Amino acid sequence: MREIIVVGGGAAGMMAAVAAAEAGASVTLLEKNEKLGKKIYITGKGRCNLTNAAPMREVQAQVVSNPRFLYSAFRALTNEDVMRFFERAGCALKIERGERVFPVSDHASDVIRALEREMQAKGVRVRLNTEVRELLFSAEAEERRVTGVMLTNGDKLPADAVILATGGLSYPATGSTGDGYRFAESAGMALTERCPSLVPLLLKEQESCAAMQGLSLKNVTITLKDGKKKVYEGFGEALFTHFGMSGPLLLSASALAGPLLRTKKELELRIDLKPALTEEQLEQRLLREFDENKNKSLKNILPSLFPQSLIPEVLRQSGISGEKKVRDITKAERAKLRQATKGLCFTAIGLRGYNEAVVTKGGVAVRAVSPNTMESKTAKGLYLAGELLDLDAMTGGFNLQIAWSTGALAGRSAAEPKAE
Repeated sequence: MREIIVVGGGAAGMMAAVAAAEAGASVTLLEKNEKLGKKIYITGKGRCNLTNAAPMREVQAQVVSNPRFLYSAFRALTNEDVMRFFERAGCALKIERGERVFPVSDHASDVIRALEREMQAKGVRVRLNTEVRELLFSAEAEERRVTGVMLTNGDKLPADAVILATGGLSYPATGSTGDGYRFAESAGMALTERCPSLVPLLLKEQESCAAMQGLSLKNVTITLKDGKKKVYEGFGEALFTHFGMSGPLLLSASALAGPLLRTKKELELRIDLKPALTEEQLEQRLLREFDENKNKSLKNILPSLFPQSLIPEVLRQSGISGEKKVRDITKAERAKLRQATKGLCFTAIGLRGYNEAVVTKGGVAVRAVSPNTMESKTAKGLYLAGELLDLDAMTGGFNLQIAWSTGALAGRSAAEPKAE
């Protein structure tokens, strides 16, 4: 029976442990925290959006970095397989808007308990508060092979295979401190540049944003541009904060804008506050409002069009005094008001940090990993899974699908008897 050590008790690690044990291996899972799945507890605001029920080709299309690398992993464990797994493990599921899949209970803890039950049923040994210091390798010069791990207390644990599932750098309070990158480098594996992803954006106009802090915009279109090139466009919800903007649209935008903002570039951010209206329809709406309220000040009729806290910013960008009587507003000023409504303009200058990032962009270079097995190409017997790899996707359950699929493939592959 092959002896396998899984390093990391998050989504990818627990799924890898279950898959390896199911394939007949003797499995030990090492977790440095006092409990398993600390990051799962906080995903989806504690509800855990554990996958997405869209067709797998659509799931694959939501992967931002290295989607083609995931063909084999996604075949090995599809989103339907994931849903069946959790239902069988006693975690009833439901599908919400955008095909997002959640536990019926709305409790992330039920996802963790389902995984714990499966590991227990398959005989996986779980060791908590157990931290790995380094990987152990064979002495043969011609082929680097992993032979086990050394713990921080100096104990050496031998293994036929080691699966690294230590996560990235996002939410460091959950234990994601980048240990896995050091282990991978010790095995001769290359790393790509890392940055936070699915994270709020910093805007240059912080004073304006702070004045609107807490304002949530629904049914708006956000566009990010690098000069004339469109970097991102999305429809949905956004939120003003004291530093810039957050909310689902901005998190998704960060997945594409992050690398550009890392090179100190500024990106133009425009908000279409009335995407359902064409320019002409908006003009007719304004004319109607103006006609009915000729003797009022402009600022007093705008609440029918915008949230109260947004009005000063719309007026600022329009260049019109809110005190001006509606009857005195010129055609040119009306055009500026239209322009601000269909393209309220800000400047994205950076990202918030790993403390607020859902995932890490970048990681262990996928060229150093076999996509069919998740085995390292530089060290035999070493497998990798989850966020540690240079794989990331948009919001909506896609990143956890990557974790489950790569974990399952790594676990099965590590458990296969090897010809010596």
